Amino acid sequence: MSHAMNDDEVITELKKMVAFIRQEAVEKAREIQVKADEEFAIEKAKIVRQEGMNLDSQYEKKMKQVEVSQRITKSNQSNKARLQVLKSREEHLQNLFTSAQDQLTKLSSNEKTYKKLLCKLLVEGLLILHENAVEVEARSGDVQTIQGLLDDAIKQYKDTTGRDTRVHVSDGLSKDCAGGFVMTAKNGKIRLDNTLEQRLKLLEEQMLPEIRFALFGPNKHRKFFT
Repeated sequence: MSHAMNDDEVITELKKMVAFIRQEAVEKAREIQVKADEEFAIEKAKIVRQEGMNLDSQYEKKMKQVEVSQRITKSNQSNKARLQVLKSREEHLQNLFTSAQDQLTKLSSNEKTYKKLLCKLLVEGLLILHENAVEVEARSGDVQTIQGLLDDAIKQYKDTTGRDTRVHVSDGLSKDCAGGFVMTAKNGKIRLDNTLEQRLKLLEEQMLPEIRFALFGPNKHRKFFT
């Protein structure tokens, strides 16, 4: 048969209940902490993994950008070097023809060689024009020399074509001209420039590919050849 508890017993029982509740709270808090730690670890691992993937993606993207940049830089440097080589080659060729131009002025100083050249140019011009009357305009100092070559040149023309022609020689070319002459027919409607400067220019245009090949070899970047 139960009996009423005195004050001390009530206090003791209350202390036991408080201790129990406190223990329950501690254990519950521990469970919550453990669960929170697990969820934190899982979320942390997820975030770390996602960030790692993002970093890998960014790194790969950066690497591709670096590779593209390196290829562009390399290509630009290669093109720059190629252009520099081409510029140097063209300067070398230009110097070559400039030197040849300077040599033209000395050609007429060799009277024997120059007379033979003038005769050949006369015959060639007559054959190209193929006219009954031809005007020859030369330097004042070459007029007499060319006149002395007319008979031989006209004879060679007739032997080749069977036709006669008349040739009139006059001065008119600048003293700065290296030599040669200009031939016209039909009152100037037909004109043939046989000056040494023009001959060199034609040679430059026609022989430039062969000269370039002889000096520098085949073009490594050229894919097609005629």
